This record gives sequence, structure tokens and C-alpha cells, in this order.
Amino acid sequence: MACPTLSPPQLLRHPAAPSSSFSTKFPVLFPSALPPLILVEPRRLRHCCGAVSLAGVDSAAVIQDAGATVLVVGGAYALVSTFDGLTRRRIIEQNLSRKLVHILSGLLFLASWPIFSTSRGARYFASLVPSLNFLRLVINGLSLTKDEGLIKSVSREGKPEELLRGPLYYVLVLILSAILFWRDSPVGMISLAMMCAGDGIADIMGRRFGDLKIPYNPQKSLVGSMSMFLFGFLVSIGMLYYFEMLGYVHLEWFKTIARVAIVSLVATMVESLPITGVVDDNISVPLATMVCASILFHD
Repeated sequence: MACPTLSPPQLLRHPAAPSSSFSTKFPVLFPSALPPLILVEPRRLRHCCGAVSLAGVDSAAVIQDAGATVLVVGGAYALVSTFDGLTRRRIIEQNLSRKLVHILSGLLFLASWPIFSTSRGARYFASLVPSLNFLRLVINGLSLTKDEGLIKSVSREGKPEELLRGPLYYVLVLILSAILFWRDSPVGMISLAMMCAGDGIADIMGRRFGDLKIPYNPQKSLVGSMSMFLFGFLVSIGMLYYFEMLGYVHLEWFKTIARVAIVSLVATMVESLPITGVVDDNISVPLATMVCASILFHD
């Protein structure tokens, strides 16, 4: 039904009362004093035009967030499937495929945040994407079902139980970053950049050029740590710039660059420690980053 044009205030009033003689003869039908209900509220107009708002829920925002969720879930599935296909065809080796998935999936998830609405519930819709991956990892990690493509893409040795360690911690960090920090806080952006790009590049570079080991941890290389600092820093700055250009954060860049450099150094030092057997890098690196970034970006 077409929505009536009622914008001018005078059109929203009751019809003018008939002459006083009619008002006198028929006081019920034509009261001489009009009741105070004069203007139609904008929210009622929106309801008749189809933009329904029930109990404070914006239906347009829900539709946008639901569509964005479906889109990002499809993208995540396509990413894993693509690298699974490349691995099966032996175009790239499994370890490289696993690390590229590690790097790209988190960064693409972070980059997708602006397509969600500005509603308060948008972050929870976004967190559904890693939450679905969380359930997928648990189901396959417990061998309730067996997705060979998933196992090969994200595990080191192709064992299902590996999905319940590093990959599971990884998606938990994605969930927490979206819910706790979202796109108006630099903390979540830097944390994901360091965990995905920094730690991921460190492993790739360390495996290829990591002959020179760190004295206090022979399992880590100097090249790997330097790569983590450099790429973690650059990707963090890139993501912060991306979100500032879209208007979600406002930064003083001289201070921001110095702060990100400090956070990157702290995360790199934590990643280089010989504690991998006790605490997984997908926990220690983002946790250290969150704590350090929260202190430095408290304003």
C-alpha cells in the first residue's frame, strides 16, 4: 500500500470542525475542542512505509548484517577450498597452504567488518563467521565427521586432533576481537594483524631463510622474528589506515606509528620465546598484543 504524504505539519491535523451550530447540535460527532492527538509520529510513518522497527530492532540493519554474514561465510569457505585444491594438485606444498590460509582468512575477516551495519548487533553477526568455523573445527577435531580438505588446509601433520589446538585458538581470537573491540578500536585490528600477518609470515620466512637461530630459542630464527616485526607492523598500519579512511577510527599518525612499532616489538619478542610447548602462538601473540595495545591506545 502506498504511504500517504503527510510531511507538512498542517496536513497531520484532524479535519477542521464544522460550524459551531453543528458542534452544538452534535457534540459527539463534531466536538468543538479537538483532542491533543494532532501529529503522526515519524516512527509510525516508517511503519506504514515498510521500514519496520520492532522492540528497537532495525529490520534493515538485520537484513544487511545477515547478508554480510552469508557473504563472508561463503568467502571463507571458498578460500579454504581454493587452497585445498591447490594442495591436492601439488601446486603448493601443504605447510605453505596452511600458512596462507592462516594469513588470509583472518585479514579478510577483519577487512570485511565495514560491510556490516552500524547497529549494536553487527559485531555479533560478524562473530558468527568464526563461530561457524569453531563448530566445524570441533566436529572434525573430535572425528565426528571428516573433512579432508579442512584437515589438510589448517593442520601441520594432517591429524584431526590438531584442529582442537592452534586452529581452534585462532578462531577464538577472531571471535573475541570482533565482540570485544570491533571496528572502532585499534586494539582488535592490531591484534589480528600481528597474529595473522606477523606470525604467519614469520613461519614462512623462517622455514626458508631461517638458518641463523635465536640464541635463547633454537626453534626460532632471526629472519623469522625480523619478518614478523616488519610485516606485523606494516599490515597493522595498513589496516588502521583502511578503517580511518572509512571513518571508524581517528588517529594521530605520529603517535600511532610509534605505538604500533612498540606493540609489534612486544609481540615479536613474545613469539620468539621458547614457550610454544606450553602456550600456543595463537594465544600468546594476540594476548600480548591486546594487553600492550590496550595500554598504549587507552585514549
